[in-house]
Amino acid sequence: MIDVEDYDLVVLGSGEAGKYIAWSVASQGKRAAVIERRYIGGSCPNIACLPSKNVIYSAKVASLVRRSSEFGIELGESTINMTEVRARKRKMVEGLVEMHQNKFKASGAELVLGSGTFVAPRTIEVKLHGGGTRQLRGENVVISTGTRAKIDDTPGLAESQPMTHIEALELAEIPPHLIVLGGGYIGLELAQAMRRLRSCVTVIDRNKSVIHKEDNDVTQAVTEVLREEGIDVLTSTELIRVEGTSGSSVRLHLKRDGAETVIEGTHLLAAAGRVPNTDGIGLETVGVERDERGHVKVNEKLQTTAHGVWAVGDCAGSPYFTHIAFDDYRIVRDNLAGKQRVTTGRQVPFCLFTDPELARIGPTEKEAIERGQSFRKLRIPMEAALRSRTISETRGFMKALISPDDRILSFTMFGAEAGEIMAIVQLAMTANLPYTTLRDSIITHPTMAEGLVALFSALPTQ
Repeated sequence: MIDVEDYDLVVLGSGEAGKYIAWSVASQGKRAAVIERRYIGGSCPNIACLPSKNVIYSAKVASLVRRSSEFGIELGESTINMTEVRARKRKMVEGLVEMHQNKFKASGAELVLGSGTFVAPRTIEVKLHGGGTRQLRGENVVISTGTRAKIDDTPGLAESQPMTHIEALELAEIPPHLIVLGGGYIGLELAQAMRRLRSCVTVIDRNKSVIHKEDNDVTQAVTEVLREEGIDVLTSTELIRVEGTSGSSVRLHLKRDGAETVIEGTHLLAAAGRVPNTDGIGLETVGVERDERGHVKVNEKLQTTAHGVWAVGDCAGSPYFTHIAFDDYRIVRDNLAGKQRVTTGRQVPFCLFTDPELARIGPTEKEAIERGQSFRKLRIPMEAALRSRTISETRGFMKALISPDDRILSFTMFGAEAGEIMAIVQLAMTANLPYTTLRDSIITHPTMAEGLVALFSALPTQ
C-alpha cells in the first residue's frame, strides 16, 4: 500500500504554465510539486522555441557570411561545422536547465522526476526515474503536458522514421537533401535554417499555400523569399506513401495537379501538425474529458470537467505558443486566489521566425471580412522604413487594418525585427489608443520602429 502525500498543488508537466503556477504557489509558503517525465522546464527551453531560434541564428550568421561581399567585406569560402552549431545550442540548453533547477529551489516547489498517471481524484501516481513509486494528491491539480509532433497514418511514413523538430535540432551533419512535410511555423523555420546551412531543401504542403491561414499577400511574400533562397516549395501536394528510411534515403510518392510524381531525399522532417500529450495518463479514470482532437476540455477559466483539476497550455487547446501558456499561468494563478479571469477575448500575437520575420496581432483581412468588420487598410513596403535600407533588409511590408473609429484592428509585418515592432502596436491596441497616437509619435530615426510613423501616415487625414 502506497502512502498518499498531500500537497496544496500538484502539476503534471513542467512546461511554461505549469512551472510558473507551481513557483507562484510555493513562494506563498504552500506545498507544491511538479512531476516531469523528461524535460525540466518543458519543451520550450529544451527542444522547441529557444533551441530552434539558437540554430536559426547560426543559420542567419551563415547567410550573412555568404552575403559579406554585399557589405564590402571579402571573406572567401566558408564552411559549416554542424557539430559546433549543435554544441552552441546544447550549451544554451544546459544553462537554461540549470536556471530552471535554481528556480525550483528558490521557490520551494518540489521537482519530481518520473512518469505520472491519475489513479484517483486529484491524485497522481508517479513511477520515479530512480526507482520506486509515489502518490501525490493535490487540493488542486494542473495538467501541463504539452503536445508532440504528429505522425499520421500515411503508408510507410512511420516506418521511415522521420525526424521531428527534436531530432532536427540534434543533427551533427548537414542533410544532403531534407524534405519537410508541412508548411507551418516549425516546417518553414527549420527549412530556411537548413537551407542556409547548405542543405538542399524541399517543403511539401497539402494546402494551397504555406502558412495558409494568412492573407494571400503574406503567403506570397514568404513563399517568394523561400524560393529565392533555393528552397523548392510544393503546395496543393498530397503525400501518398513513403519508402525508405530517413537519414539514409527516402522516396515520397506524391499527387499534385491530378498527377502522381516521386521525389527522393536523404532526410525527412515531419512538421505537419501536433497532437496533445493526453493519452496514457489516466484522465478517463478521474472524469477529465477530452475533445475530438485529444485536448483536455476546459472552460474559460481553464477548469476541466473534474473538480479541482485545471489544464493549461497546448494540451488544453490554447494557441500553441509559449507566451499564451504564460498567460494561462496568470489566469489560473488569479483564479486559485479567488479572482475571476478568463481566456476569452485575449490578444494572441503570432511570430514566424524566418528571416525576415512574420509577425501579426489581430485578425487577418480574410478573418475581418468573414466577421463583417469594417476597416481601412494601410500598407507600405519595408523600404519605406529607412533603417531597412541601411542594413540591406528591404524585403517585406507592414500592413494595418483600422476601424471606422480609428482604432487599430490588426497589424501585420513581414520584415526585419517584425516581432519586436509588433509589440509596440500591440501595446497601443491593448490601451485602445487610436492609430494617430503612433502616427504622431516622435520615434527615433533611423530605427525600424520609425516605419510605424510611415505606415500610419499612409491613411489620408479626414
